[in-house]
Amino acid sequence: MELTAARLPRWILVLAAVGGLFVVLPLAAMVLRVDWPRFIPLVTSEGARAALLLSLRTSLSATALCVVFGVPMALVLARTSFRGQRLLRSLVLLPLVLPPVVGGIALLYTFGRRGLLGGTLETFGIDIAFSTTAVVLSQTFVALPFLVLSLEGALRTVGTRYEAVGATLGATRWTVLRRITVPLALPALVSGAVLSFARALGEFGATLTFAGSLQGTTRTLPLEIYLQRETDPDAAVALSLILVVVAIVVVGVAHGVRPLGGPVSPGTVAQSARPFVGTR
Repeated sequence: MELTAARLPRWILVLAAVGGLFVVLPLAAMVLRVDWPRFIPLVTSEGARAALLLSLRTSLSATALCVVFGVPMALVLARTSFRGQRLLRSLVLLPLVLPPVVGGIALLYTFGRRGLLGGTLETFGIDIAFSTTAVVLSQTFVALPFLVLSLEGALRTVGTRYEAVGATLGATRWTVLRRITVPLALPALVSGAVLSFARALGEFGATLTFAGSLQGTTRTLPLEIYLQRETDPDAAVALSLILVVVAIVVVGVAHGVRPLGGPVSPGTVAQSARPFVGTR
């Protein structure tokens, strides 16, 4: 049963309207501030194009790393139980509440030349700090919790009943994971990956601290916007609008993914698992 507006107290509607205006008005003000006759030249300048392409390339790389490492982490947190699990979950989600600049300092003292691992890596000719790799690591550090949180919550919500059906039919753990768990979690995985991409695309503090701002190498679009704000405010506003449009598209895609486990049923699980009974 849906709750209609008529059943809500008026003060709730008023507060909701004020909250909506608080979000919409700044965006509208920015749109009104855009120098539309110069918009195309501003967003297609050499610096803007280099920053945008670098941001897209590094954000896609960071999203791939989030999927590679985030999916196993979410599976461990959702499907296992061990001592210290709550502490591990808190540490995994810590970048959500840490100021990004703190994350950048932590990465610098881990992978920098004098960092915990940086000195060892340098002996092998690997220099990470203030490079494009540093940008990817910074973005991954702040974006990874979004995928882990989304996927773990979805796995806990759907439960283990479908996986139990597959195991009852004799499917191995790998088969259950590949044919049941992953398809069930796929909508949440896609949504989490999209949100991770958006967070990586907008990363600023950790990137500036750990990777610096070298044009064509580490200067992503948020850094370019920050620098343009001091020299050409119109360019900063135009580039900011690009990020806003990308964010709107990302949110639309994330919310357009079908609900978790919508069409899956025990019968479907049985059909998926039966051909693989006894396989490894």
